[in-house]
Amino acid sequence: MKNQTKGVLYALTTTLFWGFLAIALKVAVQVIEPFTIVWFRFTMAFTFLLVFFIITDRKQLRILTKPPLKLIFASLALGINYIGFMLGVKYTSPSNAQVIIQIGPILLAIAGIVLFREKIRKRQIVGFAIVVIGFALFYSQQLKGMFLTHANFNMGVLLTMMGAVAWTAYAILQKYLVRDYPPQTLNLFLFGLPALLYLPLANFENLGSLSIGWWGMLIFLGANTIIAYGGMSAALKYLDANKVSTIIINNPIITFLAMAAFSFFNVGWIEHEKFSPLVWLGAALFIGGAFVVIRSGKR
Repeated sequence: MKNQTKGVLYALTTTLFWGFLAIALKVAVQVIEPFTIVWFRFTMAFTFLLVFFIITDRKQLRILTKPPLKLIFASLALGINYIGFMLGVKYTSPSNAQVIIQIGPILLAIAGIVLFREKIRKRQIVGFAIVVIGFALFYSQQLKGMFLTHANFNMGVLLTMMGAVAWTAYAILQKYLVRDYPPQTLNLFLFGLPALLYLPLANFENLGSLSIGWWGMLIFLGANTIIAYGGMSAALKYLDANKVSTIIINNPIITFLAMAAFSFFNVGWIEHEKFSPLVWLGAALFIGGAFVVIRSGKR
């Protein structure tokens, strides 16, 4: 198998798992508290990497005792990203949160221009304009047509935006850190610190009363973190970063199609979403504009 094919398959794996992540979070939050979900996701991912390095290369564990300052801030930012997205899904919907969280890669593209002196192109300016139009249309239609409690919806949007900004901060710091450290070594600390910080907020009584089915859902969410981030790291090994980004940014499409299918078949285990033609148009413009911004960036 060619390296490019491997990279595409790894990126598609990440896209698939992130596409269903918001849906799984929306289902899980019906029974499990948001902070407990976030704590479990970080803890499972950290435990997996910890065992991996104990078996394969214990020298990598030094990062836990002597982390660089940038890594500490990156880990805090990732922790904020997870809870922002989690609460955004809770107060709005999977499709809405998936679209809004794409602000993160767009802000990263802007950071590349401002911080890393990457050259801005005319196509990127056009892409930014399309993003703004798409967001305005999508937001107004979702607010008008779907949600009765505007306050909760607005709160969810703001929390998701907070998560997107935090992800951008994490990604910028990660860009500096990967010059000196292997990505999975960084992930060990990135997952470990939030797992420790969210520990006092986890509801263990809630976990103790879960059925096998709900434990299966929690394990899927933890595995989602491991597989999605692992797939992205592997994809970056075989493909240029901009190519990986243009594949991964399509994950909201999977969420939209899945939620539309659930509504069509009238499934009862998740709240249905109503998509007007203008909602589809706004989402398409937003994702398309983001695609142009990222794809036009410097390699």
